[in-house]
Amino acid sequence: MKAAGYELFDPLLPEQGARDLMRLAESFGSYGMYAQEPIREGLGKGLFQRHDVALNFLATGGRFGRRESIEALARRTNYFRETYAYADPVIDGIDGFLHHEPFYEAARRVSGRPVIKPAIVYANILVPGQELGLHTDVPEFRGLNRTKDPEWLMTVMLHSGLFEPWRIPIATAVAWFGQHEGGEFCFYPEGPDGEASVLPASHNTALLTDTDRCFHGVDRVGRDPGTEIPAIEIGMRLDFKGDGKWAVGGADGPVANYGWEDLRFSISWKAYCYADNAERRTAEQHSDDLGPDEVVDRLAADLRERDRLNGDVPGPTDLALLMIEEYVKFPSPAA
Repeated sequence: MKAAGYELFDPLLPEQGARDLMRLAESFGSYGMYAQEPIREGLGKGLFQRHDVALNFLATGGRFGRRESIEALARRTNYFRETYAYADPVIDGIDGFLHHEPFYEAARRVSGRPVIKPAIVYANILVPGQELGLHTDVPEFRGLNRTKDPEWLMTVMLHSGLFEPWRIPIATAVAWFGQHEGGEFCFYPEGPDGEASVLPASHNTALLTDTDRCFHGVDRVGRDPGTEIPAIEIGMRLDFKGDGKWAVGGADGPVANYGWEDLRFSISWKAYCYADNAERRTAEQHSDDLGPDEVVDRLAADLRERDRLNGDVPGPTDLALLMIEEYVKFPSPAA
C-alpha cells in the first residue's frame, strides 16, 4: 500500500461555526448503533460486512493488544452513527460543511485530481470506553459499492491492487468537535509497515486523507484506558436529552448517561475525486463497470498464481476468509 498524503486544519472553522455543528448534532436528536448483521447468502455467507476488521481486532486486542472477552470487545466497538448528507443534505444546516471549499482544495492536492464531487457526510459518536479498531475505509469501484456489495470484498479488491483502473478515489476529511478526553486518531500515512502518527481529536480541527488506503483507528475514549463499558446492546440508541445531556438505552430505559464532555464526536466528509469530467461521466453513466462475478474470478485466478488456491474453488465462506487472509495486511499492534 502506497503512502497517503494528508492535510491538517487547525482551526477548521470560526468558533461559532463549530458550535453550530454541535447544536446540529443535538437537533438531529437520536443516533443508532453501527452494528452489523452477518451476510446471509452468497459470497462470504456468515461473515460480517467488515469481517477483516473484526478478525484483526479479536486476534490482536486492538492497537495496544488489550485482551478481553468477545462481548466486551463488541461493546467497545459498537459506536453510534448517523448520516447528515448523502449526495444532498438530509438535515438542515449541513450544507456549508458539505460544500466547505477548503476541503475541495485539499482533496485536489492530496488526490492529484481536479474534479471533486462531495458524496457523504456522517457523524460518529463514541462513549467512554469505546474505540475503533485499525482499518481502511470501504472503497468504491465502478460497478461495485457498499449499498449492494460486501464491504469486506471491496476492501480486499483495493488491497489486492488488481482493480485500480476501476477504483474511484475518495478523499475523506474527519473533523472533531467537543472537549472529551482520549480518543486519539491513529493513522499510518507511510503504509502498514510504517510508523503510526497519532493526533489528539481536538475541538474544531480536522484531517483530510485517503482513508481507503490509509490504515487508521481511534484509541480508547476517556481518561482511563481501563474504563468499563456499560451493557450496550444491539438496537440501543444514543439520544440527546437537552442541556448538553445524552443517554444510551432502549425500551427499558437508559443504561448510561453522559454529557458533551464525555463524548467523542466527529463528522466525516467524503468526496469522489476524478481526473477529469470524462472520467466522472464514465463512473456516473456506468459505461465501464465491473461485475461481482468478474471480480471473484480475477481474485481466484490470482490466488492460484500465488499457490494459495488449488483444485476446486472452496465454498463462499472459506473463499472469503482466504481472500481476507491473503490480501489485507494490518499494522502490527504497538509494543
